[in-house]
Amino acid sequence: MQQNKEIEELLNDRTYYIEYSRYATNHAKHAVIALSGLGADTEIIKAYLKAYITKTDLVSETSKPSLYSISENNWKDFFGQRTSYSSYFNFFDQQEKELGREQLLKKYLPELLPGWAGSLAHATIHLGWGLSVNNRCMKIEGLAYMAFSFISCRPECLFAKQSQLLKDESVIKSILRIAEKWESNYDELHNWAENLISDKSSRAAQKIHPDLDKSLQYRIVRILNEGHPLIYQEPDWIMRQEISLTWEQLYYAMTIVYLAKPGDFVILHLLTSLYAMEKIANELTLEYQFFAIKNYWVGMLCILFSKADFPKRKDLVDLHAIYENSYDTAWENLENTKWSETIARALKESEEHNPKLVYLMQNLWKRTGYRTIYRNAAKCYT
Repeated sequence: MQQNKEIEELLNDRTYYIEYSRYATNHAKHAVIALSGLGADTEIIKAYLKAYITKTDLVSETSKPSLYSISENNWKDFFGQRTSYSSYFNFFDQQEKELGREQLLKKYLPELLPGWAGSLAHATIHLGWGLSVNNRCMKIEGLAYMAFSFISCRPECLFAKQSQLLKDESVIKSILRIAEKWESNYDELHNWAENLISDKSSRAAQKIHPDLDKSLQYRIVRILNEGHPLIYQEPDWIMRQEISLTWEQLYYAMTIVYLAKPGDFVILHLLTSLYAMEKIANELTLEYQFFAIKNYWVGMLCILFSKADFPKRKDLVDLHAIYENSYDTAWENLENTKWSETIARALKESEEHNPKLVYLMQNLWKRTGYRTIYRNAAKCYT
């Protein structure tokens, strides 16, 4: 997506800090990309940003000093400590000047990918969406934010033996298998998650940054730290399936999950971060593209499990039956009417996540030959 000069300036603006109110992410630039991609006039985007900055009190978060000076020797030592964002930015900025875009990403992303779910995946979203429009500033900010908020999803815990690979055939089959396990063992799994999250006496719990203590992120970090055998059973499609097919199946399966709980704020993040992860993976060698998928799968399940719940299998099956082979015909008319209505509504939204949802769903609708699921999901606002 080409950006005009004014939009590029908005994406390059570093006036405001990456977070506000201790742990909430500054979404302003994500909104710029989505609104611009939906065809919003630059003045509308600027008005949105002005309102967003006021609403979130970003004015009071213009800068925070770094506690440590990040260098090549210590850049991994402060992962997830939430201490040195500005220094991380300066480090990656200098590395990009020395190495260039391609080598910068190939050198540092493999170490950062396991931490993609930190900050409710917002650092990943910032990087991936920035890469989608080839914005240098967002790329550097995203790398710095990933290091700043890093919490490993521990992909190394996936079973590696061939005999342990699950032959689920597709991503949606894996989701249905896990949904069935949740239904047959609901009390056990629900209580396991809630007890884990409520227990703040363990060493792992006490290591979580105090800024996250009372936030949704705390629940996610506890599951990321602990994990569960269901999360670590590796489906064989992760490493054995053609990678473009896996991305397509992940988008479809996660949209089914979203429609099973339409408007769910957390699951919406799993969709927008999936888009980001694909953009990030496209910058890497094939080996690390598969690694990105492995990390997304593990982290995504940790985030879902943090809700101490899972979508009902019947709901997923029913939605799959509706949408598996459903494609829009006469798409020109749909694009001019149904989408224009959805987009017009999105442009009036004060909630940033909704235009981002519409932008992503329209992108997927066009990319997949007008699958109906994406047009319908675009209307399910959080």
